Amino acid sequence: METYGKIILIAMPVFLLLVLLEKWYGWYKGKETVRTLDMISSLSSGVTNVTKDVLGLGFAVISYEWMVDHLAITKVPAGFLTYFIAFMALDFAGYWIHRIAHEYNFFWNNHIIHHSSEDFNLACALRQSISSIVKIFTIFLLPAALLGVPGQVVAIVAPLHLFAQFWYHTQHIHKMGFLEKIIVTPSHHRVHHAINKEYMDKNYGQIFIFWDKMFGTYQEELPEVPAVYGITRPVRTWNPIKINFMHLWLLIKDAWHAQSWKDKFRIWLMPTGWRPADVAEKFPVYKIEDVYHFEKYETGHSKTLLAWSWIQMTCTLLLISYCFGNIAAIGSPGIFIYGGFIFLQVYAFTDLMDRNRYAWVWESLKCILGFSILIRNGDWFGMNQLINGSTYIMATYLLLSFIASFYISFTESLETEKSGIRNMK
Repeated sequence: METYGKIILIAMPVFLLLVLLEKWYGWYKGKETVRTLDMISSLSSGVTNVTKDVLGLGFAVISYEWMVDHLAITKVPAGFLTYFIAFMALDFAGYWIHRIAHEYNFFWNNHIIHHSSEDFNLACALRQSISSIVKIFTIFLLPAALLGVPGQVVAIVAPLHLFAQFWYHTQHIHKMGFLEKIIVTPSHHRVHHAINKEYMDKNYGQIFIFWDKMFGTYQEELPEVPAVYGITRPVRTWNPIKINFMHLWLLIKDAWHAQSWKDKFRIWLMPTGWRPADVAEKFPVYKIEDVYHFEKYETGHSKTLLAWSWIQMTCTLLLISYCFGNIAAIGSPGIFIYGGFIFLQVYAFTDLMDRNRYAWVWESLKCILGFSILIRNGDWFGMNQLINGSTYIMATYLLLSFIASFYISFTESLETEKSGIRNMK
C-alpha cells in the first residue's frame, strides 16, 4: 500500500504535465482534442482509481502467490529474463481480460469508464475503474506462475506495464512505420476506442499488437473512416463514480423487469449490450445509431463554474498527494476515512460540473465529514506537524467550498432551466 502510494505520488505530476501539454499542443496546432470539463472529469476518475488501489479495496479469488506456491513446475533464474517473462505474461493476460471486459455484459461494467469519454486524448487514459473489487482473472497469469516467476517481480512489473499504456491515447501521433507491426500505437488504439461499426471490438492489445493478429481481433485504422469516440449508450455525465456503476445498475434493473427467469440469469453473461426483448421494448435506452451525427455531451459552463472546477481539482490533487505521502503516519482506519472524503469530494464537484441542482447535498456531506475529522482529531491527519495552522486552512477551505458550491449549484441549474425554456420557444 505504502510503496504503491509513493509510486503514484511520483507518477501523478508527470501525467498531469503531459495532459496539460497535450491540451496546449492541440491549441497551438489548431487541432483541439481536449475539452476542459471532459479533461477534469478524466483527472478526477484517475484520482478515484488510484485511491481505490492504494487503499487495497479489492481482492483476488485466486492470488498469484498461491498459484506460484502450488503450481510452479520450475523457477526462472533471477535477472532480465524473469522480468521479461513477467512482462509478457502480464501482456498476454491483459489482452484476454480486456477482451472479456468488452464481450460480456457483466464485465463491461468494469471497463465502461475507460471508454466513456467522447474525446480521445491522454486524459482519457486516466479513466480507470473503481468497480472491479473482485478480481477473478488472475488465472491468466498461469504461464508466469508455472515458471515460478516470484510475486514481487509481478508486483514491480505490473505498474510499469500499466503506465506504458498511457502514451498512445492521443490523436497527435500518426502511424509509426514498422512499429505498427509490433507494439500498440496511437493508430491502433484510436481504432479500439472508436464506435464506428468498422472498428468496434478490435485491437485489445495493451503493449503488443501481435496478440490481436494472432487471435483475429486486429483492425487497421482506415483513412476513409475517421474514428468517432465514446460508447454507443452515452453516459451523459462528468461524474466518474456514477459512470463506474451505471451499466451494473442497468443490468440489475433489466434482470428485475425481465419476465423470463432464464433472461434474469443469462443477461449477466450475454454479449455486451444484450437486453431481454420484453425489457428493451418497455424500457428503451437511448443508443447512438448514426455515429457521424450525434451531439457530444456538453453541459455548458460559466467562467465561475470552470474556475471553481479547476480549484476543486487542484485541491483534490493536493489532498491526495498528502495522503499518499503519509500513508504510514495516517494509519488505519484513518486512511480509509481519508479515502471516503476523497470520494465525496470528487462526487460533489463533478456533480456540480453536471450543473446538478442538488450537487450541494453531496458537498454538504463532504464538509460534514471534513469538519468531523477536524473536531475529532484537532488536526487534518497530522498535517499540523508539516504546516503550522493547517487545521485553520482546512476549516476555511471546507467552509468556502460549501458556500461556493451551494451558490454555484443554484445559479448554474437556474441558467440551465432558462436555456431549456429559451430552446422550447
